[in-house]
Amino acid sequence: MKAVILAGGLGTRLAEETSVRPKPMVEIGGRPILWHILKIYSAFGIHEFVVCCGYKGYLIKEYFANYFLHMSDVTFHMDHDNRMEVHQRKSEPWKVTVVDTGDLTQTGGRLARVRSYLGDEPFCFTYGDGVADIDIQALLDHHRQAGRCATLTAVQPPGRYGALHLIDGRVANFQEKPDGDNAWINGGFFVLEPSVFDLIDGDGCVFEADVLPELARRGELSAYCHRGFWQPMDTLRERNNLEALWESGSAPWKLWS
Repeated sequence: MKAVILAGGLGTRLAEETSVRPKPMVEIGGRPILWHILKIYSAFGIHEFVVCCGYKGYLIKEYFANYFLHMSDVTFHMDHDNRMEVHQRKSEPWKVTVVDTGDLTQTGGRLARVRSYLGDEPFCFTYGDGVADIDIQALLDHHRQAGRCATLTAVQPPGRYGALHLIDGRVANFQEKPDGDNAWINGGFFVLEPSVFDLIDGDGCVFEADVLPELARRGELSAYCHRGFWQPMDTLRERNNLEALWESGSAPWKLWS
């Protein structure tokens, strides 16, 4: 099975980082968040990826082109033959196809542009800016049992702000970042059948606004409810929170050894 990663947006809400690189290349623990996402899938035996790039996509290509350079110790022989020697290569069992899907293409359009790389089998699909401790095998099993065209992962995000408990106009106590309002939202980590491509009409198609509602209307959209950790990286604060979790040595999404 292959996994498609959306990695072409502008990331305007994280402008402190994305003015110089695409959001999936923003680092957590010294590795791009894109690397973390690939590691999540790879932990469940999915090793083939198609990356839909756009804004500054050449940086994604350069990262994988120089993967050994980024991940290993090297010696540069600059005296005579200008040769590079790589030591203790840290490889991955990955096959990564990086596709330029256009700077302004919408999410559905990006997916349609990589159709030729996916064959006729179901595939995984997610955003290049969020991580979770999701059980990918359980997600795939749910999709097969549901027998629908598409499955999304539904999540319940935590509250973002502390709450006040008020009694008759008096502050009784504080609750730091309470749970959300129990609403389920789209957390990405989709499984899609190739028939979904029939609903995508051109580069302007927005997957979330055009494709998902139509699938729901047809009764062809299943939800896999994930009650564990899930965190997007939309803001600098969220990026710093992920960094702190990684540095603590207990990042919930680190499902690999």
